Amino acid sequence: MPDLSSIVGDHPRILVHQSKEWGEILLGFEAKNRFEIRDESGRRLGRAAEEAKGIGAWFLRNLLGHCRAASIHLYDGLGQRVGRGEKPFRFYFHRMDVYDGDEHVGAIQRRWSLLNRKFAVENAAGEEVMQIVSPLFRIWTFRLLFGDREVGAIRKKWGGALRELFTDADTFGVEFDPSLPLEVRKILLVATFLIDFTCFENNQGSGGFSMGFDD
Repeated sequence: MPDLSSIVGDHPRILVHQSKEWGEILLGFEAKNRFEIRDESGRRLGRAAEEAKGIGAWFLRNLLGHCRAASIHLYDGLGQRVGRGEKPFRFYFHRMDVYDGDEHVGAIQRRWSLLNRKFAVENAAGEEVMQIVSPLFRIWTFRLLFGDREVGAIRKKWGGALRELFTDADTFGVEFDPSLPLEVRKILLVATFLIDFTCFENNQGSGGFSMGFDD
């Protein structure tokens, strides 16, 4: 069965770019917040889309903003669904459970922090294996920490070689240390969507990115 390995592979960097329209994949549901996933050279690795779930979900989306429940589905380059992220309704302690194929492999859980944004990365057993932390004065950067060691980063204002192709206002770059296990890198890719939803999507639920802080 296809899984997230087909997207993550051994790439040292992956770009997640919000896309306005792409109709060649038949999702089987109305989609909001569509994304293209590419490698550092610009080659398309896959796509992702948030499931809209009808008029009731549209109302809740606009009412609740980033607090809403959400399902993000990931597809490989052939259009096969390879995984998903499931975000339950939360006011603050936002969470996204990660499924590789149909297997639950871990989660990203927001933690309380007064001066920065902090998320815990959990394995399938619910054990914390690393942290994602955004420093106080670098709101576009989320450091991936294994203990005290930085093993990568998720950056919103990504400034790599493709910055002229993708405006850095709506593109995330995920950078992995070669030592990170594949299973952890799969969770970190999905963490990008939770960070987008909870830290940068505006509270009116328009599907865009805002420049402000979240709660």
